[in-house]
Amino acid sequence: MESKKVLVIDDSNTIRRSAEIFLKQGGHEVTLAEDGFAALAKINDTAPDVVFCDILMPRLDGYQTCAIIKRNEKFSATPVIMLSSRDGVFDKARGRTVGSQDYLTKPFTKDQLLQAVRQFGIARQGAV
Repeated sequence: MESKKVLVIDDSNTIRRSAEIFLKQGGHEVTLAEDGFAALAKINDTAPDVVFCDILMPRLDGYQTCAIIKRNEKFSATPVIMLSSRDGVFDKARGRTVGSQDYLTKPFTKDQLLQAVRQFGIARQGAV
């Protein structure tokens, strides 16, 4: 499987680090951001193939961050997968309305993370 560039946005250092370890074990390049503002600065520099975005973050939450990413023409085709400890139907529906492709419930497993990259990382191939 080819290497993908993945951006992980989460205010929890533990979640960021575990995601980074899992993704790097899967052979992917990983960029980390601790909140939506940091992510928006890094997304231009890294042009990720897939973005994992926590929902509950200070300053700019995951829904707002996802909506901003999707409104940018350059990244509108970039798959955004929401991360949350809440597994509610409302949260999933709200994630879809701002343009997220999927929703992973924390704590996620290495397999779930790598499967999401496999599944959504191909969507951008022809979009660049």
